[in-house]
Amino acid sequence: QVQLVESGGGLVQAGGSLRLSCAASGRTVSSYAMGWFRQAPGKEREFVAAINWNSVNKWYADFVKGRFTISRDDAKNTVSLQMNRLEPEDTAVYYCAADPPPYKGWTSGNYDYWGQGTQVTVSS
Repeated sequence: QVQLVESGGGLVQAGGSLRLSCAASGRTVSSYAMGWFRQAPGKEREFVAAINWNSVNKWYADFVKGRFTISRDDAKNTVSLQMNRLEPEDTAVYYCAADPPPYKGWTSGNYDYWGQGTQVTVSS
């Protein structure tokens, strides 16, 4: 089993930045694909970003391209999401997810492990 704990959320003004972190425990996730998803009130959960096991491939939702960057530190068993130029529309609970091989999640949300989420609120 893998436990994921997100941190770094908070309240920020539009145009500001936040860095979300996701710490994995229980086993190393160095061979896992990792993803970030978000869910705004009254909306379905949506894909934000994903990274493959060796950081060679990264995927982003169109609405965050150029603003968000996903990265991983396998020595620390963590994955991060640097969010710049935040907009009020980015307000949501952000979730970290882990997908072990054989991979089936990527942008679909079909991940085996999920964190509890961290709230991001962007004020206008």
